Amino acid sequence: MKQHDIIVVSGEYYADHPSSSVGVIVRVLEDKGFSVGVIEKPDWKTDRDFLKLGKPRLFFGVTSGSIDSMLLNYTPLKKPRKEDKNNPYDSGIPDRAVLVYCNKLRQLFKGSKIVLGGVEASLRRFTHYDYWDNNLRKSIILDSRADILVYGGGEYQIIEIAKRMNEGKSVEGVQGTCLIAKEVPKGFILLPSFDEVSKSKKAFCNMQVMFSNKKNLAQKFDNRFVLQYRTHNYTTEELDYIYGLRYSRNVPKHFPEFKMAQFSVVTHRGCFGNCSFCSIALHQGDRIISRSEKSILDEIKRITQHRDFKGYIDDLGGPSANMYGMECAKCDSGKCIGCRSLDRSHSKLLHLLREARKIKGIKKIFVRSGIRYDLAVESEEYVRELSEHHISGCLKIAPEHFSKKVLKHMNKYSEKFDDFKRMFDRINRHLRQELKYYLITAHPGSTMEDARYLASVMKKLRNAESVQIFTPTPMSVSSCMYYTGMNPFTLEKIHVPYTYNEKKMQKRVLFSEKD
Repeated sequence: MKQHDIIVVSGEYYADHPSSSVGVIVRVLEDKGFSVGVIEKPDWKTDRDFLKLGKPRLFFGVTSGSIDSMLLNYTPLKKPRKEDKNNPYDSGIPDRAVLVYCNKLRQLFKGSKIVLGGVEASLRRFTHYDYWDNNLRKSIILDSRADILVYGGGEYQIIEIAKRMNEGKSVEGVQGTCLIAKEVPKGFILLPSFDEVSKSKKAFCNMQVMFSNKKNLAQKFDNRFVLQYRTHNYTTEELDYIYGLRYSRNVPKHFPEFKMAQFSVVTHRGCFGNCSFCSIALHQGDRIISRSEKSILDEIKRITQHRDFKGYIDDLGGPSANMYGMECAKCDSGKCIGCRSLDRSHSKLLHLLREARKIKGIKKIFVRSGIRYDLAVESEEYVRELSEHHISGCLKIAPEHFSKKVLKHMNKYSEKFDDFKRMFDRINRHLRQELKYYLITAHPGSTMEDARYLASVMKKLRNAESVQIFTPTPMSVSSCMYYTGMNPFTLEKIHVPYTYNEKKMQKRVLFSEKD
């Protein structure tokens, strides 16, 4: 059996596709001359799957996939999703998949190097509140006994790690990675230690405020430190390279859920919205990195040559579809959403959409990623373009709530919802298209009074049935609020719906009030 340079163990199926996290990592490594094997969704109850490719020459790469395994396996009320009567779902991966896979590899391949990546690793890289344990957990790099952790997208990091290991060099200092060390190097900012945050919720809040991808950070765990080397700042040229590789876009038969993304196109990375409940800023970053228009158009042209393509692009966008082209180089504060220097004209995106529609073989390009309405409202031209050419029936937006107090805790307060809705309704009067709303209840700061207010607004809206109960996820500001009962920036005490009963009541009242 041929020995692979690198073997990736993944909780997700592999697809040779730019929207498959494993697919992208495999492509960039192979493009740099490394041979890569993939073990997808291994049966963790036996050794068979882990042994089938043998031992890699350089390292094992381990990921649970693009969603934290606990979030994937449990509902917001901690019920196993596979036992959900209304929508049963069995992920096929274990709880805390990264730890299970790493421990299995340590048992079977003593001495092999292990590199962690993916969302589960990225957002558990320091001390974090774990909703499913209802307790604090240490950095996942310690519990997994891995050699190095990659946070963020990971393409730059995995190439650099592979090159260094191939040359027998140290992997210390690779941007966008975390390591375990006995001492803290110069230039690192010390976070409150695990012992400190375990004893003091105020210390936990201080840690949350200090989190940043842009700084070298260190946190003490007993007599060791977890070091975070500041993120690698991806460039347009790097994204063009990554997405310009020749992916086949063929979807394996055992991966049917990926079919809906087969002909989707990523336009940019990052999000400067900084919503409290979202961790994108601590994963992809809080600045926008857009691909060049040429790179995106070239990808669409390649898609039109695919044997399965019927003329429809499934989605053209990113974390917020209308942030494409909104790079802001004025400062590095991460507070672009409220900055008047930000170009809200959507001019780059408008030009991209119009050029994409001209490509031979294109019947329609859908924008399904969802948009920031507080940005879109400032360009009626964009809203009209979107309505006339890029949606079918409805447009997804996420006001999340309508209580001013709750929205401020979510860091999503805007006074522009009514203006946007009026604009959209006027433009779509004859197109007969509607808005679809995504909402969250039982978020920290939300009381039953806030839930009843949300219900009163929902009663006046159509398509406001997509409501989820807030789920605390590692490293988010909202999770810090949930755990501590405080706003980490002000240390002000806030109401938190902790009991299952109150969470269910807050959701139930939304629909009972509507009837």
